[in-house]
Amino acid sequence: MINDFVSTINNMLWGSSLLIYMLLGAGIWFTWSLRAIQLRNFGHMFTVMGSSLKEGDKGISPFQALCTSLAARVGTGNLAGVAVAISLGGPGAIFWMWVIAILGMATGFVESTLAQLYKVKDADGNFRGGPAYYIQQGLNKRWLALLFSVCIFFGYGFIFSGVQANSISDALNHAYGIEPLSSGVVVALLAAIIVHGGMRSIARFAAYVVPFMGLAYLAVVAYVIVLNYELVPGVLYDIIASAFGFQEAAGGTMGAALMHGVRRGLYSNEAGAGSVPQAAAAAQPYPPHPVSQGYVQMLGVFIDTLVLCTCTAVIILLAGYGQSTEMEGVRLTQDALSSHVGAWGVDFIAIAICFFSFTSVVANYAYAESNLHMFKADNKLCRNIFTISYLLSIVYCSQAVLPVVWAMADMALGFMTLINVTAIVMLTGTVVALAKHYHQQREAGKLPTLNKAEFDAYKGDIEEGVWVGQND
Repeated sequence: MINDFVSTINNMLWGSSLLIYMLLGAGIWFTWSLRAIQLRNFGHMFTVMGSSLKEGDKGISPFQALCTSLAARVGTGNLAGVAVAISLGGPGAIFWMWVIAILGMATGFVESTLAQLYKVKDADGNFRGGPAYYIQQGLNKRWLALLFSVCIFFGYGFIFSGVQANSISDALNHAYGIEPLSSGVVVALLAAIIVHGGMRSIARFAAYVVPFMGLAYLAVVAYVIVLNYELVPGVLYDIIASAFGFQEAAGGTMGAALMHGVRRGLYSNEAGAGSVPQAAAAAQPYPPHPVSQGYVQMLGVFIDTLVLCTCTAVIILLAGYGQSTEMEGVRLTQDALSSHVGAWGVDFIAIAICFFSFTSVVANYAYAESNLHMFKADNKLCRNIFTISYLLSIVYCSQAVLPVVWAMADMALGFMTLINVTAIVMLTGTVVALAKHYHQQREAGKLPTLNKAEFDAYKGDIEEGVWVGQND
């Protein structure tokens, strides 16, 4: 019964291509509205990031916010999700993952900038924000804000963390024969230690682990490319040819490549889903302007999909794997790397999926927990009830069947995306005005700063005391 229900909802959201059209349309719309900001100011992303390493006294640092968002992004979507996209959509799915990432950079810029503008302070003086907050304050639609909070609370508090735990248990079972239940219990216990300290604890953990695991993965992929450098041009040709259906006799159609590439691309980089803004809002940005955090999180989309997902695709395609009749996950990536480097490839991917997925598990907690404030449930009792439920879901989902878990993740992500994309399109004028305000100050040789008393080109209202000058 549950499978039938989930399948029906996913057919409405994904099978009809509703969300695919929405995401592509939103990416094109924001790229046009902001004059291709992700390409025109590509280098500025790195400039902003370079000056945003220091943790503030009123929020986590922009670098920690980036690492937290990457911790949530970089997980099964990069290792298992890419394998799923290739097995169901062929090599061409990777091309459409690239397209959705480039367009998604503009979408990610918009949602993270809005999260910064409309963020609030909780009772402890920490910043909270995200789609629920800019929907409530910017659009004055509390009912829609609460609906989004329910979706992200369900999706990131339970299902998405379960997807990550499922991949960890599957990888360890494939590599070492460890029982999934045992893996789930260990993951839950480790997560409990980290999430107990809240957003700051999660952000500090992410800032140490994410750069290390990302660089280690890049090093291994570089080694694989060196071993197979003569095959690289052929792999690139297969990706392009399959994307446009030039190889239909040997692989999937363009439609299959497009659908699975966009779906897995969205699940990986999360641009437009409304998840990353929770981390973006928690940061104390530098320069002290909402747009600076938009640039930081735009960089996150680039790193996640155009760098790390491409790395996984290279491993799989250089090994000669392509479209198949069954959905294959992280085991395909493990087998592909083993064909390049030997038996230790299984061990490396098992370790990588554990690191990648575990960081997602704890970051997902932060996303869901930040929405307790919307329900006026930001207190010790409610937080403890949520934390226990979250940990139990990790243990349960670690033993679930892969297609069922992925289908439930698609459903939750679909609802979030539907609400968030609608909201940020309605707030386009606010983001365009903010970007203009930011760059006018840069061009005048000033440090971009937002002061509510001097800027009123936004919808709705922003919280008093948040944007009052450079030091805030």
